[in-house]
Amino acid sequence: MTAKWEKTEVNVGVLEVEVASDRFANALNDAFKKVSKNVNIPGFRKGKVPRRIFEAKFGVEALYQDAVDLLLPQAYQEAVEEAGIEPVDRPSVDVVQLEQGKPFIFKATVTVKPEVTLGEYKGIEIQDKSFDVTDETIDQEIEQVLKSHAEIEVVEDGAIENGDTVSIDFRGTVDDEPFEGGEAENFQLEIGSGTFIGGFEDQLIGLKTGESRDIEVTFPEDYHVKSLQDKAAKFHVVLHDIKRKVLRELDDEFVQEISDFETVDEYKADLKKRLEERAEQDHKRFIEDEVVSKVTENATIDVPSVMVEHEIDHQLNSFSQQLQMQQIPFDAYLEFTGTSMEEMRNQFREAAEKSVRTSLVLEAITEAEGVTVNDDDLNAELEKVAANTGLELDKVRELMGVRDPNLESFKHDLATRKTIELLVQNSKLA
Repeated sequence: MTAKWEKTEVNVGVLEVEVASDRFANALNDAFKKVSKNVNIPGFRKGKVPRRIFEAKFGVEALYQDAVDLLLPQAYQEAVEEAGIEPVDRPSVDVVQLEQGKPFIFKATVTVKPEVTLGEYKGIEIQDKSFDVTDETIDQEIEQVLKSHAEIEVVEDGAIENGDTVSIDFRGTVDDEPFEGGEAENFQLEIGSGTFIGGFEDQLIGLKTGESRDIEVTFPEDYHVKSLQDKAAKFHVVLHDIKRKVLRELDDEFVQEISDFETVDEYKADLKKRLEERAEQDHKRFIEDEVVSKVTENATIDVPSVMVEHEIDHQLNSFSQQLQMQQIPFDAYLEFTGTSMEEMRNQFREAAEKSVRTSLVLEAITEAEGVTVNDDDLNAELEKVAANTGLELDKVRELMGVRDPNLESFKHDLATRKTIELLVQNSKLA
């Protein structure tokens, strides 16, 4: 077999492949064995028809498509390896010669992984950012803890305040006409959450249980339902009840209920330690993200659109799985938000292109710097996974081996992390 690669565009080329006639003959034999099992010819049992009888009745051409189906995938893969190219999409195949006794020739139009021209990636200067844990930081965290353990009380005599959760009926109209999704009963709304259109929640403040109020708002220009964009709307709202969070006092009794500590001082000391550890990790990720972003910006690369589309598919699939965890079907989400699939894909496009560019640049640096993953690296990382999951090391290897027998994906991710560490080590903080 011979393969000839010729680039026709920036990331596209034609791979011309010639498969020897004897190999094509073998593929025809295999194709005959396959189709003869289902051929009915009087006087012969299924699978027992001689090939000469089959060809006399149907012609050898009847075997061509099955022979191509059997031969082409393997021949294409061998040709790719011989040409030393990295396809990023399925090829478009044109058969050039398909005749018994002659070589099988085909041309495959292939989109390949783009070349990356690296710019400066060592000595990158990063504007540092403070992640210090201050008394204010600790107080904010404590406030969130108190809120999460707050007691809920029904406000019998009082008006809506910011932070309250209310039960309301509402009916909305645009130009005095009701619209889809503009009406609900006993709707639970947290005031200040930003759940509703801007201005809606603020106008409820001061309303008392049993009272009603007309509220006027304007839908934003980028509202997800196109027919309502930039439209003025009026809502008639009836308030049924008000619930308010009553915060506990941070004292020793409260600390003993929610933690393993006895006193407020012990709890605060531990909280500060945990916040400092989190801040350290946040700072580390910040530096990594900044370095990788600058390095990617410095590189020159023409990303094939097909790679971006594949990444959009991947991100949409992840998003759909997140919705399923919330028991929301993806189609229902599109309908509820008034978003078409094309609009949804466009929402992911910028992030997808950035992700592809970043991955390609990091791969190029990994290769340029000769970053590799040895057995010690692999074992150390697997031990981390085992420690974090509480599983035995052998069990981790077994579970990961089911998804990735040679752990190639895991090794790739580990090599990328080592490359990022190299970039950070060679960067400068300003």
